[in-house]
Amino acid sequence: QVQLVESGGGLVQPGESLRLSCAASGSIFSINAMGWYRQAPGNEREWVATIFRGGKANYADSVKGRFTISRDNAKNTVYLQMNSLKPEDTAVYYCNEVRGATIPRGSWGQGTQVTVSS
Repeated sequence: QVQLVESGGGLVQPGESLRLSCAASGSIFSINAMGWYRQAPGNEREWVATIFRGGKANYADSVKGRFTISRDNAKNTVYLQMNSLKPEDTAVYYCNEVRGATIPRGSWGQGTQVTVSS
């Protein structure tokens, strides 16, 4: 099982963008699906997006049209490009292997904090 390290979070204003990275300790080439999740204070962790090995991606309705997930198998890295950020996107963001379409199957990393505030 690969270890995952998230980075790229920060404090931004509404409408701005951020790009998150998830670096794996080993190859992700053979992993069918990788995903991003987030957890806001006081809330359960929720699924955000999944990318499959062939490039197909699925998104939660709350981020569809604003977020883009991608993967670079050569760099063993998964990205989440977040545009038009809203205060409700504030959360700790995590990546993980995905079972099925949305179910996390690995252990969690430390996550990266995203704060959207004016």
